[in-house]
Amino acid sequence: MKKLKDRWGITSNRQLIIIFIVFGITGTLAARLGEPLTLLLGISQDLWLYWPVRILIILPVYKVILLLVGWIFGEFDFFWNFVKKMFQRLTFR
Repeated sequence: MKKLKDRWGITSNRQLIIIFIVFGITGTLAARLGEPLTLLLGISQDLWLYWPVRILIILPVYKVILLLVGWIFGEFDFFWNFVKKMFQRLTFR
């Protein structure tokens, strides 16, 4: 845990627990919202496009939910930096 706290610049165990809770809530919400959003676009599980489209939908939804839930738990700055790093890794250079 010390390595993770050093890497993320976290000072307390309380902050680390809050960050884990936010990641858990965000992952669950993004996964649960993926199917209704995909079906809203008219793509059912019968089509081969279902999983690629669902993954493409979940990526931005995850980032937005991460920022919202992080803000609710008072860790917006940490998650803003996390989302920026995630975006940089996903872009082509």
